Amino acid sequence: MDVDHIERIRQAPALFAPGGVGHLILEVVAYAEEEAAANNGGRCRITLHADGSVTVSDGGRGTATVVDRQGRVVKKPVMVSRDLRFFDAPDAPCLPDGHPRRGMSVVTALSEWLVHTNRRDNGSWTQRYEHALPVTDLVAITADGSTGTAVHFRPAEAVRVMGAVKVDEVQRWTASSPHLSVEVNDLR
Repeated sequence: MDVDHIERIRQAPALFAPGGVGHLILEVVAYAEEEAAANNGGRCRITLHADGSVTVSDGGRGTATVVDRQGRVVKKPVMVSRDLRFFDAPDAPCLPDGHPRRGMSVVTALSEWLVHTNRRDNGSWTQRYEHALPVTDLVAITADGSTGTAVHFRPAEAVRVMGAVKVDEVQRWTASSPHLSVEVNDLR
């Protein structure tokens, strides 16, 4: 975990989540888009919950994990470290809202809580973060025959006050994807 990196994000929510919650959603959807592009297409569901939280789930391969020599499952630290491809990169691609992509650590850092659930062929697990800190280890969950990633998060108040997410905006932002079919469910 890169504590300095997370703190830098938390100190500047307007810089890292311009426009509010919608930008955080697009940061998560960008990973689903990558997965869909690598697999000749995919689906993603965005659910806006009544408590202000958001779930973004996809049917991809799931976040990369390995089993270490001690038999522990270890995942890529994408949730709490810089995505070197994008964060601070001068040529980072823009997300559909016109702002630069920076990576999942922005979502984790700017959320009150976040639950990352991962289903892979070699095992399934979940992990919870609160104010960007992991508060659980990877917890094994029962396989259900599916693969993919779900990120359920509640944006911090500083992000929520910047702008509520609008369904038509999210649909417009995600409609142009050549690889990813996106469904938006508004339960608010």
